[in-house]
Amino acid sequence: MQDNTDQTARTPEEQAEVDRQCQSLALYEYESCPFCRRVLHEIERLSLNIELRNTREDPAARDELREGGGRTMVPCLRITQETGETHWMYESADIVAWLRQRFA
Repeated sequence: MQDNTDQTARTPEEQAEVDRQCQSLALYEYESCPFCRRVLHEIERLSLNIELRNTREDPAARDELREGGGRTMVPCLRITQETGETHWMYESADIVAWLRQRFA
């Protein structure tokens, strides 16, 4: 059973720090994908300002996903580490779990 309490009540300073951390993230998705919607719902619930890259409307985003992540499957969360290393996370359940662990 999911906890529906508001876990995102943050001070303005805390939200600013979360926003700063989200600058290193990008979600590759498209609107009609049910797995993408699951991730988007969690992003909204956690009040995260993550850049969205629609792979159906933006061929450059699709190409970037293929070149960087190795496949065009969505959703995919691109995580750029402070070291500059990039990690491509596929699978909606893994992305949601990672977001909850990091930002909830």
